[in-house]
Amino acid sequence: MSGDMTWFKGTMPEGYEPALDLRETERAIKFVKDRFQALLADVLNLSRVSAPIAVLSDTGINDHLDGIQKPVCLEVKELGETAEIVQSLAKWKRAALGDYGFERGEGLYTDMNAIRPDESVGNLHSIYVDQWDWEVVISEKERTVECLQAVVRRIYGAIRALEAQVCAGWEMLGGPFLPEDITFIHSQDLEDRYPDLDPRERENRICEEAGAVFVIGIGAGLASGRPHDARAADYDDWVTISETGKPGLNGDILVWYPVLSRALELSSMGIRVDAESLRKQLELHGEQRRLEQPFHKGVLSGKLPLTIGGGIGQSRLCMLMLRKVHVGEVQAGVWSDRMRAECAARGVRLL
Repeated sequence: MSGDMTWFKGTMPEGYEPALDLRETERAIKFVKDRFQALLADVLNLSRVSAPIAVLSDTGINDHLDGIQKPVCLEVKELGETAEIVQSLAKWKRAALGDYGFERGEGLYTDMNAIRPDESVGNLHSIYVDQWDWEVVISEKERTVECLQAVVRRIYGAIRALEAQVCAGWEMLGGPFLPEDITFIHSQDLEDRYPDLDPRERENRICEEAGAVFVIGIGAGLASGRPHDARAADYDDWVTISETGKPGLNGDILVWYPVLSRALELSSMGIRVDAESLRKQLELHGEQRRLEQPFHKGVLSGKLPLTIGGGIGQSRLCMLMLRKVHVGEVQAGVWSDRMRAECAARGVRLL
């Protein structure tokens, strides 16, 4: 078989055969999506809302991710303005909570469908991104790591409950493997523990040891001089010094995925910026010009509510639950002929 599979992240199982055929996979995907959104809404007190596929460029609403990936743009003839296909709804949700009149402890979720054409495509990434975007109103006193961890535990509990239901419905998938509890570790402590490893290798090591991990404080520079991973400057708060004495009120949920023998990121989330942290983070990124955009003015003025929120990958969760090795087994994505041929030769059926 030709091809070096540089796009494949993890260890390909020997003699891989999917436990579910194409039609049964589609039935299971529907079950996973229907059940998890109900579980998530229940544990976080969320109401479903409709969301846009595109937003106007000059509002500052779109998520610019790491600042490098460029959104897909289109000219809206009727308006004479430029719109962007969303890359996520991190900021839109916060504005929506204010517009809809949500109170503290109430939140929303929506199906977010994004196009990220600059994404490095592989078995874990596609240019098409589908996730449950959620956001909850909090108080100033709840802008703590303790609050962050409490929300993470609720979400992880919903993921474990889903795994139990999927395994009961499709016994050929085997039994549940997610641990009962999720482990919390700050990104600086993770670097201190494994100073000779890069961030992805650190995640693999800690997830293999603990099974499920939440890495706190992603975006701020570490002792090595680099952040654990890039974060945009205008949604998650990664500079505020928490009650732990370390920076950051955000992080990622990762689990050990034995099918690929590697860590699998399921969610990026965090307490959102207030006026002070927004100014600091934009200055660190050299993006102070954004302070003049409507969304950012809303944060600075206090017009927008304080919130916690994040995104949970729908295709990633389906991969995990259905024991798949390629995101294309649970998502109708765009793949090269070469990748399709290599997958077919290894028993991987892409949708």
